[in-house]
Amino acid sequence: MSVSKKPMVLVILDGYGYREDQQDNAIYSAKTPVMDALWAKRPHTLIDASGLEVGLPDRQMGNSEVGHVNLGAGRIVYQDLTRLDVEIKERTFFANPVLTAAVDKAVAAGKAVHIMGLMSPGGVHSHEDHIMAMVELAAERGAEKIYLHAFLDGRDTPPRSAEKTLATFEAKFAALGKGRIASLIGRYYAMDRDNRWDRVEQAYDLLTLAKGEFQADTAVAGLQAAYARDENDEFVKATVIRAAGQADAAMEDGDALIFMNFRADRAREITRAFVSADFDGFARKKVVNLDFVMLTEYAADIKVACAYPPASLVNTFGEWMAKHDKTQLRISETEKYAHVTFFFNGGVEEPFKGEERILINSPKVATYDLQPEMSSAELTEKLVAAIKGGKYDTIICNYPNGDMVGHTGVMEAAVKAVEALDRCIDQVAQAVESVGGQLLITADHGNAEQMRDRPPARRTPPIPICRFADLRR
Repeated sequence: MSVSKKPMVLVILDGYGYREDQQDNAIYSAKTPVMDALWAKRPHTLIDASGLEVGLPDRQMGNSEVGHVNLGAGRIVYQDLTRLDVEIKERTFFANPVLTAAVDKAVAAGKAVHIMGLMSPGGVHSHEDHIMAMVELAAERGAEKIYLHAFLDGRDTPPRSAEKTLATFEAKFAALGKGRIASLIGRYYAMDRDNRWDRVEQAYDLLTLAKGEFQADTAVAGLQAAYARDENDEFVKATVIRAAGQADAAMEDGDALIFMNFRADRAREITRAFVSADFDGFARKKVVNLDFVMLTEYAADIKVACAYPPASLVNTFGEWMAKHDKTQLRISETEKYAHVTFFFNGGVEEPFKGEERILINSPKVATYDLQPEMSSAELTEKLVAAIKGGKYDTIICNYPNGDMVGHTGVMEAAVKAVEALDRCIDQVAQAVESVGGQLLITADHGNAEQMRDRPPARRTPPIPICRFADLRR
């Protein structure tokens, strides 16, 4: 007869940071009697989750992916952002064999080089400096038709901050005497990660057909028109950039397409739309045979060229548990499921031996301020059942509310999200106590503690909370 296990439960409150300033602080403003009591009575401390402490450049803001990779590794892990910065500085980027091969093949055949990615200085999913380097690489290797497809941020950057970036790139193309920005669209459409294929379809059609809801002569003009429609960067609708007399930039067989996002989770869906033979997210109006290059590996089952394959992380938490025949559960909503599995496991897609996973669907709403509690009630119900079930040595759970609602910039909604989390933590703590387990509560990075920007870019450095409660005593 098996002995019922007393699990160690790690709860990661995504985007739940610490900040002494009370103004625009949803966590301070919320009524959180449970978290307040744990903080007052149990061992606790503060930890950094940005910059050098998590393998990023100094003062670079943290994010969910970085936080989970470092948590799962138990050590500082140097990130793709840092790796690419060094490659560009040392100019090894310009000799990358995968990137150069794709460009050279297109040039030899008289085909176009398309570059797409999040045009942002945010450094979370991409960096504009990397995209600029890719433009320079293509130009240096003789590409004449260089088409840049700009996904706009406004989520990890202020909501209307893209104009400077677009103007810089337009000036660069003018100086080169070739190439141009060919399209604009907000990341809301191009970088979905929750199987909202209607959004991805709009981005796909814009890129493959050069057809969008709007058209402008220049990227800056297209952005200004979007602002006039009250669309912030994240939500800019599909806009074709083409002046009179210019050929369209529709993608054609034999063209090269370089995807310059380095973070995987929001790059997967649109990548699959381009490269998966059995893709069924939507009916593709045009299927193009492209020389597709992903900057980093977005998923092990996406079989296309990868410029920077993942560096192997060994002896992560999940791997260590498996080696010692321990059982573990990973559980979260759709929005953070990849973080508590793939990223926490150091980029390993397949579960380790003894690792089980539970996915709770995030609510299908346009923005999470409309349902700030998200699916936390269902998530908590499943988590409590797992705690009491006695099956797992360790349970790792992510609650996405602080980050996802924090990103909306709606203070009232963020307060409601934090209060919903407090009620969930109460149930989790009681369940852990009832079985004599242990509970560790922390964050991956901050967000909801700073709501001044709408939506807020994460602060540098964000300071998350690390709280420990030994509930066996």
